Amino acid sequence: MSSEKITCVCVAFFLVFCGFVQVEAQLQVGFYSISCPLAELIVKNEVSSAFISDSGMAAGLVRMHFHDCFVRGCDGSVLIDSTPSNKAEKDAPANNPSLRGFEVIDNAKTRLEALCPGTVSCADIIAFAARDSIEITGGLGYDVPAGRKDGRVSLSSEASANLPPPSFNVNQLTQSFARKGLSQEEMVTLSGAHTIGRAHCTSFSNRLFNFNTTSGQDPTLDPLYASQLKQQCPQGSSSPNLVVPMNPSSPTVTDVGYYVDVTANRGLFVSDQTLLTNPSTANQVNENAMNPTLWRRKFADAMVKMGQIGVLTGSAGEIRLNCRKIN
Repeated sequence: MSSEKITCVCVAFFLVFCGFVQVEAQLQVGFYSISCPLAELIVKNEVSSAFISDSGMAAGLVRMHFHDCFVRGCDGSVLIDSTPSNKAEKDAPANNPSLRGFEVIDNAKTRLEALCPGTVSCADIIAFAARDSIEITGGLGYDVPAGRKDGRVSLSSEASANLPPPSFNVNQLTQSFARKGLSQEEMVTLSGAHTIGRAHCTSFSNRLFNFNTTSGQDPTLDPLYASQLKQQCPQGSSSPNLVVPMNPSSPTVTDVGYYVDVTANRGLFVSDQTLLTNPSTANQVNENAMNPTLWRRKFADAMVKMGQIGVLTGSAGEIRLNCRKIN
């Protein structure tokens, strides 16, 4: 091969390589180290204060990050308030009344705007807050690549279309996560977020009283656990105030208790228990249950990857001055 051809090949490879580097570099660890050095510390402080007042807030913030990223990417659109002419994501059935933690993001944003006006995006605040929530509940801390911009669109209909409901089976879950660029193993790993937090009775009561035409109670649900749930969630009640812990043994600790529960047929949602119906996902559930350190590391890695779904960077999007409304 001539030297000219070799040079052309090398240049072409370099350009392709640079393209890959640029994609990876759109989000950067320490993105605010110069423009707003205290950004991550301020968010962590607000998360800590909220956790002291309400230990369940950590789970709410992790869930918020998931619900943000699965709809239009991680662009903070879940924070936008509805208007008379538009019903926003936060008011979709999947988010209202269950999603919480908005005031934590508001408080962090207010402090950041006072210190570094128009610099830190609401989308990045959510990502930082989710990481801090995992860490404060005993999970593995991790570096959050930042530099997300905020989106300008928030539609309730898109939340309903993109967020996997608690009734999904393993194939539906796998497909839902695959559409966001996440593998089946990452789906099982991220399902472990159900180790903290609470669930409204209305999201699983059909498993207790009206499962299908032949069985009132879901036969895959541990009978003793079902009996306990029926006491906490009486038949016919539709009160949004009735909630139960997702992982009763350690509802405020990020651990593998979720997987232990699933192996014992105490997964709260159909979407939890269904993980045992597939040989591959069942194997992952058992592996995670027996290897807390391994799962904590996989969970941190999966959270970083999820946090890069459909991000807006550079000239796309904006830095919202108020996370509840577009500029």
